[in-house]
Amino acid sequence: MSPIDKLLAVAVVACWSANLVLVKLGVAEIPPLLMSLLRFILVAALLVPFRRISRRHLPWIMLVSITFGAMHFGLLFIALGLTEAGTSAVLVQLGAPMASLLACLVFREPLGVVRAAGLAMTVGGVVVLALGPTFPGPLALGLLIASAVGWAVTNLVVKMMPPLDAMALTGWSALFTIPQLAIATLLFEDHSWTSLAGVGWHGWGAVIYSALVSSIMAYGIWYRLLARNSVNAVVPYSMLNPVFAIGLGAVVFGETVPLLKLAGTLLILAGVVLVLLPRGVVARTG
Repeated sequence: MSPIDKLLAVAVVACWSANLVLVKLGVAEIPPLLMSLLRFILVAALLVPFRRISRRHLPWIMLVSITFGAMHFGLLFIALGLTEAGTSAVLVQLGAPMASLLACLVFREPLGVVRAAGLAMTVGGVVVLALGPTFPGPLALGLLIASAVGWAVTNLVVKMMPPLDAMALTGWSALFTIPQLAIATLLFEDHSWTSLAGVGWHGWGAVIYSALVSSIMAYGIWYRLLARNSVNAVVPYSMLNPVFAIGLGAVVFGETVPLLKLAGTLLILAGVVLVLLPRGVVARTG
């Protein structure tokens, strides 16, 4: 990856971390599935009228709408209503090693001993966090793991699909996500639409940020990075998400940073450093 691509990847992850914190604020006012639905309605309304797709893209976009829209974001928003933003950010990062391992199997992308060790360290960091008092209950844990799987699969689908403009992919996948989340909120969130009458600026601000910054801007950049770099070069940057999210969670919500959480975060950071070592350095040290 070029230096500019690396900076873009870090900026994208910082945007996502802020999104987790804002969504945590938002779901206190808006039911999580409804909030996710509003996000995708706004994204589709802003992008679909200005982007065209061909029929060959439809199956891929539908798949992205399921794995990314309904599975990753729908389940993540529910989980954020049940546990801390920082802890959620850490557990969702299980999607990064999942995506890297799947890329090795599907695309035959080389991983190498050093990068494999780095991925192992990031998983070890998650295990350390699991030993702490802020680890979520079984329901939230299951939702976060399923959300991580959806994110991992989405990265591979985006890499495999025929070339498509990032904004077109973002907008049209959002459009196909809308009916899925609409059905889900009608089934599982009673009288959710009536709750919108009492929503304040926290809730609407979270929806707008999630749509404009996290979806349109950040994921638009991310999809472009995946198009011109290998999955194993791009995906590991997402592991920086917990570092930003834990810091923001401590500032905004007063979430504590006990020793185990700090140790787990540092272990994740060390693993990221190994995974992101340039190929030349890996070759000399491997």
